[in-house]
Order: sequence, then structure tokens, then C-alpha cells
Amino acid sequence: MNGPLAPQPQLDAADRALVDGVLARQLRPLAKTITLIESRRADHQARAQAVLEALLPHTGGAMRVGISGVPGVGKSTFIEALGLHLIGQGLRVAVLAVDPSSSVSGGSILGDKTRMEGLSQNPAAFIRPSPSAGSLGGVAEKTRETLLACEAAGFDVVIVETVGVGQSETAVANMTDIFCLLQLPNAGDDLQGIKKGIVELADLIVVNKADIDAAAATRAQAQLKAALHMLRPASPNWTVPVLTLSALRHDGVERFWQTVCDYRVAMENSGEFAGKRRRQALAWMWDLIDAGLRQHFRQHPAVRGELPALSRAVERGEATPAAAALRLLRHLN
Repeated sequence: MNGPLAPQPQLDAADRALVDGVLARQLRPLAKTITLIESRRADHQARAQAVLEALLPHTGGAMRVGISGVPGVGKSTFIEALGLHLIGQGLRVAVLAVDPSSSVSGGSILGDKTRMEGLSQNPAAFIRPSPSAGSLGGVAEKTRETLLACEAAGFDVVIVETVGVGQSETAVANMTDIFCLLQLPNAGDDLQGIKKGIVELADLIVVNKADIDAAAATRAQAQLKAALHMLRPASPNWTVPVLTLSALRHDGVERFWQTVCDYRVAMENSGEFAGKRRRQALAWMWDLIDAGLRQHFRQHPAVRGELPALSRAVERGEATPAAAALRLLRHLN
């Protein structure tokens, strides 16, 4: 090894065509590249890494926006309204879905693509699910790589959507520049039911469906602002705003995007924007290391031979989880 990294494998003609197609902003090669990234075959994974290495110098130019909120908050309607607004400004938009559900059914993204019909048919937009393959870690890994591919394809904004309120929000917040939490107009009344950690992750909170009950939306906005004052801000250079809007009527979408732009300016001026991306890249590396070690551990012959009996012993209360784990881990010495 003549440098900090081992030499990267050479691209064959098919993979070079993928790289050239992605850089030429062609959607079909981009879709094929993402399919290669999501494949679980070892040879496909090696090819995907080689393709990503070739694309890497062309990544980093997009604004990465995370969108989350409970089911029914109107994420699909909001993302379509935002996407169409951005396309109207001359920008290209990619939408990725983080959904910890079946990679066979595709989870909620199938419904999202139906509801975002206008956006999905626009040539300046690209909508793609990122299957979990049964694990949240898989979601984060593949979505990050898919995000890089979309950036290399010249998309100006990459929206990463997640479903529900749970662990996947942390994964999305750790791969985007700004994490936006959507709430319903009655969110203020049910504030105790909102996980504090999720609110702390948010860089921007939006009360959607304000057209249904403007008074309730205003109350929710005031109560969320009061709640934020009790939390320690993530950045000394940014006070988390709480906006009200109606995605259905496209009312407030322009103000939302201006707030996102204001956030980026504030973070860039303070040096936090680049620092956040560096931390995310390192965290991604360690996530992959952890996942690789776990896989290597499970495939160890001695572990595979002893794991079933030890698992049964722990279930029956005949061995403590700590003792069983220690015994298995000793096989790696």
C-alpha cells in the first residue's frame, strides 16, 4: 500500500458506463447505480464501492434536507409542494425514503409515489425508496450511498424522508444538513407525547395543515416555541424556528425554503456546516465498521457453532446475557 488508502479496483466497461451516465445526469444509469448499491451480493457490493469512489469527487454540492413526522402529518403532500416549488426556481430535486419496513413491499414509498404524482412525473425530479433489508443500519448505509449518487448526478436538493417518530429519525438527522420535523395543528396539546429527543434533533419545526384549523395551528406554534426554550439549542448560532403552513394549498412553502437557506448561511458563516458534514462522514465510517464487525462475528465458525445453545440457555434463564456474550466474544481473541 503506497498511500493512506489501498488502490481502488479498476472499473470495467459496464461500470464506467454507469459512472459516465450518472455524471451526464441521466436517470436510468442513476437508477441502475442505486440498484447496484442496494444489492446484497458480495460482487455487486465491490462494484458499487468502485463506482462510488469514481463518483465521490463530484458529490457534496446538494443541500441535504431531512423530513420527518408522524403518519398523517402530510409529508408526501409537503414534499411534493416543496419539490415543485424548487423545480420552479430552476433546481433539480431528488427524494429518498428511509422506511424501516419490508424491502419486498417497498413500504410507504409506494404510497408516496402515488400521492406525489406531479413530482414523480417531472423530469427535474427523482424519487427513490431505500429498502431497509430488515435493519435500521441497512437503511442508513444504503441511503447515504444513494444520496452521494444523487449528488453526483447533479441534483441541487436531496430530500430524505423518514416515516414515523423513532430511531430512524436519528439516522436521517445524522446524514442531512438540516432536519425538519413536521407536526399537526394539535401537536401542542399532545406535546407530552412527543419524544424530547426527536424535538432536540430538529433544526426546523413545521406545523402543517394550518388551513384546517388556523387557531389550533397558531396555538401549536406558540406551545412548540415555548417547549424549545426549555431545551438546550444544538447550535449557538441558530434558534430553531417554528413555522405554520398548508402544503395542500402551497401556502408557506416559499417561506419554509427561505428559512432553510437562512439556516445554511448561518451555519456556513460560523463554520458549522462543513464541520457537521465531516462529523457525519466519520460517524458513517464507524457505523460501517460496527456493521462489518457484527457480520464477521456472526460468521465466525466457533460462534456459529455455540450461538444456538447459548441463546437457548439465556432464554431459559440458565445463563446470564453478559456471561453468554463474553463467552462468544472470546472466540475473537
